[in-house]
Amino acid sequence: MIIQRVVLNSRPGKNGVPVAENFRLEQSTIADTIQAGQVRVKTLYLSVDPYMRCRMNEDTGSDYLQPWQLSEVADGGGVGVVEESKHDNLAKGDFVTSFAWPWQTVAILDGSLLQKLVPQLVNGHLSYFLGAAGITGLTALLGVREKGHVAVAANQTMVVSGAAGACGSLAGQIGHLEGCSRVVGIAGTDEKCSILVQEMGFDAAINYKKGNVAEQLRELCPGGVDVYFDNVGGDISDTVISQMNQNSHIILCGQISQYNKDVPYPPPLPPDIEKIRKERNITRERFLVLNYMDKQEASILQLCQWIQEGKLKVRETIVEGLANIGAAFQSMMSGGNIGKQIVSVSE
Repeated sequence: MIIQRVVLNSRPGKNGVPVAENFRLEQSTIADTIQAGQVRVKTLYLSVDPYMRCRMNEDTGSDYLQPWQLSEVADGGGVGVVEESKHDNLAKGDFVTSFAWPWQTVAILDGSLLQKLVPQLVNGHLSYFLGAAGITGLTALLGVREKGHVAVAANQTMVVSGAAGACGSLAGQIGHLEGCSRVVGIAGTDEKCSILVQEMGFDAAINYKKGNVAEQLRELCPGGVDVYFDNVGGDISDTVISQMNQNSHIILCGQISQYNKDVPYPPPLPPDIEKIRKERNITRERFLVLNYMDKQEASILQLCQWIQEGKLKVRETIVEGLANIGAAFQSMMSGGNIGKQIVSVSE
């Protein structure tokens, strides 16, 4: 069977900025028949995420992420529909997902590695299983619950950097739902800030490209910062940490400002900021959602319930066509989109 797939065409270099040309669309083939335990799936949606930048290097710097190989098919979160099955628990027409879905139009996969989906849980929006009701939503929810130490009626203020991104836009809303009295987002355009406040319920938002971020933070968080959901690292995080309260908490979710730099993860804080962190007993522990998979099922159901009730607003940037996945990746890494970046795959 002839298919289309996307392979890693070149590496941007440890400190390079990824571009669409780092990926290549090519024609390939898969077997016409499947073996016992396998399913043939048609790809519907693919997820494009910041963590994938690490996979473009020869060494990801992580013990749980494998690098993509040159001229080999890339992979990540995906959703598709079963076209043929020789697996006992999956049938033709079932919708399924996997964290290791190949970037190709049709694939033959091990059925035991696929999770069956219930479209009704997300009001039919299958792509949500790659975002708000998938690993992104899990990261936001479990990050807040496991590392944020949010308590109802504790009058806590949360700040979210990268707040218009896939994870940040959910984390701020979840902060409110879990009990924070005030949530302030940091984003890179006035449009993003407006969406955060008017659509997603943030109390305020700061455009870090305008004005003095430290002054705006002091004005919007007069009682200091109790919880910081950190998606970006770098100068913005240093500014937020300097205004955090005694015994406060950093949820170390991502460091997107550092992904194109050859630095350890998590990147060390500057000496003056690390001194503040220690003096104020601010927690900053590496957070990996895969360590909490025992809580996955209940957490996904909670996210789906909030979506159905309209309490969790979802934003997606959907790019049409597998051929455009490289451009979608470049756009996402440059911060050009709002919410989750999804590629809709059609032959």
